[in-house]
Amino acid sequence: MDTSCATAAARVCDRIEAADGEIRAFVPEPGRRERLLREARMADARWNGPGGRPVLFGVPVGVKDIVHVDGLPTRAGSDVPAEALAGPQASLIDRLRAAGALVAGKTVTAEFAVTAPGPTRNPHHLDHTPGGSSSGSAAAVAAGMVPLAIGTQTIGSMIRPAAYCGVVGFKPTHGRIPSDGVIANAPTFDTVGLFAPDVATLAPAAAVLCDGWRPSGDGGEATGRRPVLGIPLGPYLDRADAEARSSFEERAGRLEAAGFTVRRVPFPDDFDRVAAERVVIGRYELARTHAVWFPRYAERYREQTAEAIRQGQRIGDDAYAAALGERAAFRDRLVAAMDRDGIDLWITPAATGPAPYGLKSTGDSVMSLPWSYAGVPALALPAGRAADSLPLGVQCVARPGADERLLGWALDLESTLGGSSAPV
Repeated sequence: MDTSCATAAARVCDRIEAADGEIRAFVPEPGRRERLLREARMADARWNGPGGRPVLFGVPVGVKDIVHVDGLPTRAGSDVPAEALAGPQASLIDRLRAAGALVAGKTVTAEFAVTAPGPTRNPHHLDHTPGGSSSGSAAAVAAGMVPLAIGTQTIGSMIRPAAYCGVVGFKPTHGRIPSDGVIANAPTFDTVGLFAPDVATLAPAAAVLCDGWRPSGDGGEATGRRPVLGIPLGPYLDRADAEARSSFEERAGRLEAAGFTVRRVPFPDDFDRVAAERVVIGRYELARTHAVWFPRYAERYREQTAEAIRQGQRIGDDAYAAALGERAAFRDRLVAAMDRDGIDLWITPAATGPAPYGLKSTGDSVMSLPWSYAGVPALALPAGRAADSLPLGVQCVARPGADERLLGWALDLESTLGGSSAPV
């Protein structure tokens, strides 16, 4: 069997050329095949022979188009000139390439990773959104074009697309994967993460990209102990629609039947305030991120993005500082609640329901809101389908810094919940 990078590069180009005319997950790239084959031959020469090949050798990776990659323009889903947005290559790309991976191309993002959607379509139903803002990355994996893709999440930009597209999405602890070379949305929320068809494919890449990865983890997964799962009852969980809630309860029952301990705990009791403070922090930081570009290119921004920036410009420093203090207090309460009730992982619906019809919105991020607000790691696992055959997912949330534990437990959870959802 030919295991060369060049063969892998040719195959991924074939897949993109066959599928992406409909899905539109990738940013168009003239000369993609020639570039990829050139880079693949260089990798084959560097790691000549099967011995000593790095862990991601020949793995093609889609990269969200807010991440700088040498040789590829960064447009961030916008009409702002690429030269204005240019910057040095992200260190996460250095890590991927050092591990033998191939950059298959840039994947479509909502404009500046905010809310104005790109052209990507859901591989399961082309008239439905794939979610966002990491739309192209999730759809490229779901359609089988690449086995791995880079996304980012500010609030729900990975977990929701993973659920809508029926793939695994991993958002690590905030800051665990370096974000230099990534165009920011709101830096104290923004988190780089990964999409893959299953946990086994995702885990080696997480070990490559995350700072200080501990291969054996630091908890019960190393000894075979199953996690204690917590379901957060109250106004947060009530945001899921009836179909998502019913499917989630069935999956929770399946976990209990398989021997997992599941505890139902009222949390959080201040969800509406958390949601309001999230807007203060996020919009304030977005306005500062665009403080140079927006005055020069405002007419090129889409209205959803421009209005979000203008909202942030109206938020004062004192309100922002107060919101940061509230966020730190919420994170402490979250950990205290897990300690009090002996919870290792929260489980929730990964989205409010299946992917909505239409391409004018990327859907509702509310099921990710408290966890992104706290900066804790989260994982979306495929978990069945809705009545119209669109995928549904379960979100698993760990303590800050417990990324290894989360992925260590994920294989067992994935198997019990039902595994991946290939397009029908």
